[in-house]
Amino acid sequence: MAPRSSFFVFTTFLITLLSLIQAHEIAPTSDDLSIDYLFQFGDSISDTGNLVIQDPIHAHNFASFPYGLTLHKATGRCSDGLLMIDQFATFFGKPLLNPYLDLQANFSHGVNFAVAGSTALDTATLLSKGVLSPVTNSSLNVQLDWFQTHLVSICDTALECQEKLSRSLILIETGGNDYNYAMLQGNTMDQVRDIVPQVVETIKNVAIQVIGYGATRIYIPGNFPIGCLPIYKATFENAYTLDKLGCLDGLNDFARFHNAHLKQAIKELQREYPEVAVIYGDYYSALSSILKNAGALGFDVRLLGLMCRTSSRRVVDQVKTSAIST
Repeated sequence: MAPRSSFFVFTTFLITLLSLIQAHEIAPTSDDLSIDYLFQFGDSISDTGNLVIQDPIHAHNFASFPYGLTLHKATGRCSDGLLMIDQFATFFGKPLLNPYLDLQANFSHGVNFAVAGSTALDTATLLSKGVLSPVTNSSLNVQLDWFQTHLVSICDTALECQEKLSRSLILIETGGNDYNYAMLQGNTMDQVRDIVPQVVETIKNVAIQVIGYGATRIYIPGNFPIGCLPIYKATFENAYTLDKLGCLDGLNDFARFHNAHLKQAIKELQREYPEVAVIYGDYYSALSSILKNAGALGFDVRLLGLMCRTSSRRVVDQVKTSAIST
């Protein structure tokens, strides 16, 4: 399974890279992109070890094998191998990004602020909407605070920060858990949709903040076709009809709803800051393409569904139990 999951990561990486190249109208070489630093905001899709350091209890599941199996050690990544941010670092010839909370780490080429289980909205805002964030309080704005603190440690002047950030790629990948928690805790689809504008606005505001510090290249991915994910198919299998790929159409419609709002926010950023490349990462199309060609890629979709069903229900139970006890 590792080679196939790696194929998905690499395919999505290539789509993103091509978007960056198109934005700059340059040849596809790492030298032309002139990236010296990478800074990652996000959740479990991007975390390289922050939650394991911050809260070993909640991170215990992915602090040991089979997580990290292809790396020969568990690193705190919610994966058996490398993540998207690792692919970026490798492409640009940089070391893999260390988690911000590792006090002994080398941050000479960037920092990973992402925390597994984190949300775009802060916990108080989510709670006011009837949603509990059971894993961590390190929301996107907390990660922004970490970023600001880090800048103070590496820059003597604002001009120096601007110069460094002009040679950086900022990745902001978040929002999925806001919806995950809301849905899995029993909120209606209308209630979850009501959260979307505020989630997107939070992401946009953080992008504006980092632009203010000097960032010139920002990558913001959208949501996956979540109706195709085993955790949702196991939980809501009787609530929605299936599309041609066997995915829950109502949930995929929600993912497109979020992505439409995010694309609009990115267009606004592009208009407001024409000198900055703000790129939308189309995770929805990337995963959909792989699912459409699953057979040719060697996947047995029937077996995959059977294998994931039990573990997905277990994850749902863990989220609900954690939320109740928080």
